[in-house]
Amino acid sequence: MPQRIRQLSPTTLALLAFLLAGMLMVTVAYAAALVIEARTGKVVTDRLVEAKIDWVTVQADGLQVQLTGTAPNEAARFRAVNMVGSLVDSSRIRDGLDVTPASAIRAPDFSVQMLRTEDGIQLIGLMPETPGDGVMTELALADAAAALTPGTELTNMLESANYPAPETWGPALAFGLEALRRLERSKVSVAATRVEVTAISDSEAQKRRLESDLRAIAPPGVELVLDISAPRPVITPFTLRFVIDAEGARFDSCSADTARAQSQILAAATAAGLSGRPLCTIGLGTPTPRWSEAVALAIRAVAELGSASVTFSDADVTLLAGSEVSQATFDKVVGELETGLPDAFSLTSTLEQKETATQGPAEFTATVSEAGDVTLRGRLTDEIQRQAVDAFARAAFEGAEVVTATRLDDSLPDGWPVRVLAGLEALAEVDNGSLLVRADTVEVTGVTGSQEARGRITQILSGKLGQGQTFRVNVRYDEALDPIASLPTPEECAADVNAVIAQNKITFTPASAEIATGARPVLDALAAILVACPPMQLEIGGHTDAQGSEGGNQALSQARAEAVLVALQGRRVDTSGMTAVGFGEAAPIADNATEEGREANRRIEFVLKGVPEVAAVAAEDIPAPGAEAAPATPDAATPAETVAEAPAPATGPDFSGDTRPSVAPTEKTIRPLPRPEGLAPQESP
Repeated sequence: MPQRIRQLSPTTLALLAFLLAGMLMVTVAYAAALVIEARTGKVVTDRLVEAKIDWVTVQADGLQVQLTGTAPNEAARFRAVNMVGSLVDSSRIRDGLDVTPASAIRAPDFSVQMLRTEDGIQLIGLMPETPGDGVMTELALADAAAALTPGTELTNMLESANYPAPETWGPALAFGLEALRRLERSKVSVAATRVEVTAISDSEAQKRRLESDLRAIAPPGVELVLDISAPRPVITPFTLRFVIDAEGARFDSCSADTARAQSQILAAATAAGLSGRPLCTIGLGTPTPRWSEAVALAIRAVAELGSASVTFSDADVTLLAGSEVSQATFDKVVGELETGLPDAFSLTSTLEQKETATQGPAEFTATVSEAGDVTLRGRLTDEIQRQAVDAFARAAFEGAEVVTATRLDDSLPDGWPVRVLAGLEALAEVDNGSLLVRADTVEVTGVTGSQEARGRITQILSGKLGQGQTFRVNVRYDEALDPIASLPTPEECAADVNAVIAQNKITFTPASAEIATGARPVLDALAAILVACPPMQLEIGGHTDAQGSEGGNQALSQARAEAVLVALQGRRVDTSGMTAVGFGEAAPIADNATEEGREANRRIEFVLKGVPEVAAVAAEDIPAPGAEAAPATPDAATPAETVAEAPAPATGPDFSGDTRPSVAPTEKTIRPLPRPEGLAPQESP
C-alpha cells in the first residue's frame, strides 16, 4: 500500500487539489451568505423599530427578505413595505403581511331637534328610515309638527338612515312631540335614551305645573332633562302690603324690582319682627328705582307704631294705624315718614278711632261653598247692576252654579258697584270662602291652595277700591288644596320605601341574582310607592356577607342591585334617576362571624340623593348683616286678617305671580329601618 500511494499519478493529485479548492469556495460562499442575511435582517429590523412599527417580523433568506405580521390597516402595510424597499431592492422583498379586517360600521346615533317659536316650527336631525310598527316616520313627524301651528311655516331639515331604530326611540320621539305641543316657546332635543326640554313659561306657577305634568308622562327608560324658565312678571299695579297686628308681622303682598331690592325689603321686615319664609316677587313695573328705599322706611314706621299696615300701589302709599296707637306717636311717625319718602310717592295716613261707627244695614255678601257653588245676597243699586254682577260672577267662577238672591236699593253710597265687582274678583282667588261689602269696608275670608292668592287679593282690592278705602283679607293657605305641595317629597317617598324594606327584605335564590318568588309582594309594594312619587335620585345598593371570595361577592351584589332596578322598571316605575351599585362585603352592618350577622349583612338598601332643601331667599337675596335669622314657620300657614286703607285706583290689568323660594341640592342617605324579629332570613350569597 505505501508503495501505491507513492505511485499516485499527477492527474490524481490535480483532481484532489481541485476538489479541495471547490469545497473551500462553497464554505466561504455559505459563510458570506449568512453574514449578508444577518446584516440585512438587522438593518431592516432596526429601521422598522425606529419608525415604531412593531407588528412586522423580518426574516432574511439569502438575498430575499420575508415580511410577516398583521397591519392595523392598509395604509400602515403600504408604509412598512415602502420603508423596507428603501433599504433593499424591492425585487428581494417577499410581502407576507396581513391587514386587520375593517370593523362593521356602527349604526348612527339618531336624534331630532324640534324648535318652536311664534314664526313656526323647525325640525332638524337624523331618523331611522324604517322605524318599525307604531313609530313615526320622517313624514309623519313633519305632518304632526305642522298640525301644532297651522298657518305658520314648517322648516323640515330631517334626514334618514337605513338602520334599525333603538327600542326606546319611538316612545322618546312621541314624548318629545307631546312636550312641543304643550310648550309654545321651546326647544326639544330627542335621543333614544334622553330628551332635553328647554322652554319659557308665562309664570312661575305655569313652570311648576309644566314640570310636574311632563315628568308624569315621561316614558320609562328615557332620561328627562328640563330647563323651563319663567320670566319676571309685569306687576300692575306694583303692590306691597306689610301688616303688624295681633297675629304678628307679615306680608300680604310683596313686590321688588331687583334681587338687591328684595333683600333690602326682607331685611327691613325681619328687623320689624317678620318670621317665616315670605314670598316676595321680583317683577317689572316699579314706579321708581327707589322703591325698596321707600318700602324699608314704611316698614320701619309700621314697626314703630306697633299696630298698623302700610299698602303700596305704584307710588300711592296708605298707612293705617290701629286705634290703640296714640295720637302723639301717630303724628311723629307720619311726619318722619312723609319727610323721608322719595318725591315720587304720595302718602295717605289714617288713625282708626276707638269708637267705630255703626255699620248700617247696607251690605252685599257672596259665598263660595266647598262644592264650588256661589250664592249672591244683599243689596245692589239697580237692575242693570244686578245683571252685571250675575254675569261677572258666572264668568269669574266658571262652571259653578250661581244663585243670585239680591234686592235693589237706590240709596246705596257712591262707588258701590265698583266695590262689589272688586270684591267678587278677589273672592275668585280662594277655593272656598265669603265676601262682605259694606259702606266702610270690603272683607274677603276663605281658604286657598295657592300661596300667591293672598297677594293677588291684596293687589286687586288696593288697585280697585280707591284712595282711603278700607279692606280686610282673612285668607288661610291649606296645603291639602295645593296640587303641587300635596305631592309626596323625595324624603317622604324614601321613608315609605325603607319602611317596606324594614318589614320584608328582598330575597334572592341562593348564590344567584334571581329574585325569589316570595319577594314579589315586596317589589309590588315598593312600586306602588314609587309610581306616585316625583322623579328622584335613588341609589339601589346591593350588599352580601363575607362568605366566598371578595370579587365574587362584589359581582353578586352588583347583579342583585341591577335585578331590583329591572324589576322596578318592569312595574312601570320611573327609574331614570336610579342607579344600581354593588358593594359586596365592604359595608357590613353586623358581625359576619354569626349567622344572624351574616343574614343582616345580606340586604338591599335605598340611598336618597339630591334632596331639595328650601331656602328663604336666593343666595344674592340674603338679608343685610345684623338682621336676625327668621324661624322656619311659613307665614302663610296660619289665618291672617288685614285691615288697611286702599290707595287710589290704578288702570291696567291686575295680576301678579309670586315665585316660590329657591332650592339647593343636597345629599342625604337613608338606610332601612331595623327589621322586626321573626322574619324569614335571606339566603346566603
